[in-house]
Amino acid sequence: MTQTTQPPSPFIAGVTCRCPRCGKGKMLSGFLNLRPRCEQCGLDYSFADSGDGPAVFIILFAGFVVVAAALITEILYQPPFWVHAVLWLPLILAVTLLPLRPLKGLMIALQFHHKAAEGKLEKIGDRK
Repeated sequence: MTQTTQPPSPFIAGVTCRCPRCGKGKMLSGFLNLRPRCEQCGLDYSFADSGDGPAVFIILFAGFVVVAAALITEILYQPPFWVHAVLWLPLILAVTLLPLRPLKGLMIALQFHHKAAEGKLEKIGDRK
């Protein structure tokens, strides 16, 4: 009797920074460095290129949250500038750095799951 194992959810594997194929090996070494391959199943991570995607999504989200909160605080309370610095500097660091690693893992896991690859041009005469 053959036992088939179901691949892990790309969302769970990505957010936990685990291998998208086996779900066990670590995907990242250090904070954001991608390992060359999975230590458990040997999946080569050379296909992975998250680029600036995670940072862009986080910047857009963090900018919306922090700017909205700062504007509301300014309109309602009109605090001095040092209060803004004390409030928003830690919030900016939290909403940008904390989700960066899980979002990079998620984008790489989704690339593997959907078999996303770099676009290639083909000549019109080469179609079959």
